[in-house]
Amino acid sequence: MRALFLHSLLQNLAFHSIFRNFAVDMPFTFQIDILNTIFKGVIIGMLASAPMGPVGILCVQRTLNKGRWYGFVTGVGATASDLFYALITGLGMSFVMDLITNARNQFFLQIVGSLVLLVFGFASFFSNPTKNMHKSGTTKGTYFHNGLTAFLLTLSNPLIILLFMACFAQLAFVIPGHPMVMMIGYLSIVAGAMLWWFGLTWLIDKIRVQFNDNGIVIINKVIGSVVIVFSLIVLFGTAFNLFTIHYY
Repeated sequence: MRALFLHSLLQNLAFHSIFRNFAVDMPFTFQIDILNTIFKGVIIGMLASAPMGPVGILCVQRTLNKGRWYGFVTGVGATASDLFYALITGLGMSFVMDLITNARNQFFLQIVGSLVLLVFGFASFFSNPTKNMHKSGTTKGTYFHNGLTAFLLTLSNPLIILLFMACFAQLAFVIPGHPMVMMIGYLSIVAGAMLWWFGLTWLIDKIRVQFNDNGIVIINKVIGSVVIVFSLIVLFGTAFNLFTIHYY
């Protein structure tokens, strides 16, 4: 009996030793970093998709005229284009990572990123997205055709790179030397964008009877207000907290 007890005790000690070594090799902070990257990616994806630009208007029109899923695949096409520009932005920033990871440079980059987001929010709030709106036809076409046209329309606007640069700088999204983490981050951007398009088309489909051009203007103003508040919060947070940390 004593021999069995000692054998069991040694096995338990060995198990705890293995578990302890595993805990050292896989610290909990790694898990937190992954979750942090996912959260940042979702936020960036939603910020890139939310404004009522040409593709947003097209998504609304197709949802009203053709049905919810035609509007959703329009958003999918726009997301594919956004991912392309996000990859280009991330790749370009990774080449100058030594410059932007410097504490002082990072501080000013995050300030500039916040200001760009602030301007972006005001531009969205005061713009009238229905001014130059072209009505979408009632001919449905295929899902592929609807997604492809949205992809090409979004691809024709490379200025989205400026928005990605601002978001990446402010949220410190780019992590060099960690390709798997960055892959998860880019997939999170896709998830955030898809979440936005899914929610938008669901809402429009539910209120399609009451929805008109004024609804598009209201949505755009709400989005602009959210971006303005968000950019002001991160601007003041960066200006005070980050400067204090780096100053000392």
